[in-house]
Amino acid sequence: MLTTHRNTGFTLVELVTTIIVIAILSVVVVPRLFTSSSYSAFTLREEFIAELRKVQMMALNNQDRCYQLKVTATNYQVLGFEKTCTGSLVRTDTAQALQGGAMLLYGVNDSFSIEFDAQGVPKVDGNLCNGQCISVKADETQWVAIESEGYIHAG
Repeated sequence: MLTTHRNTGFTLVELVTTIIVIAILSVVVVPRLFTSSSYSAFTLREEFIAELRKVQMMALNNQDRCYQLKVTATNYQVLGFEKTCTGSLVRTDTAQALQGGAMLLYGVNDSFSIEFDAQGVPKVDGNLCNGQCISVKADETQWVAIESEGYIHAG
């Protein structure tokens, strides 16, 4: 009986497909594994802008109260006060944790508060802000811009 030997190995198509898959993984996945933060600055910036706009709308709709967004080194939280921001506390939302080493900074300060007046104009630690006021640091640096008339947007 004659036996035939079959050549075993990979075809050219299999080799090329494997190389392409490895190349895609090395470009997409590997850089994410070696960054210092697992949290996207873009995502945090968009979440923070949405939270600022929510607090601004609450201040515009409830002019008998003062609303504040308090930022610490580890989280940010919405607070509502009766009449002035030094009055009695009437609302406290759950604090939103800053994840993966992400930071929100006003200048070099990682703890600050943003208050909105009855016209929706924000003051950061009692100061009017005009332009890129708040930096968002995570895997990169992004900016939150607050205009003097109250418009809040990505900087």
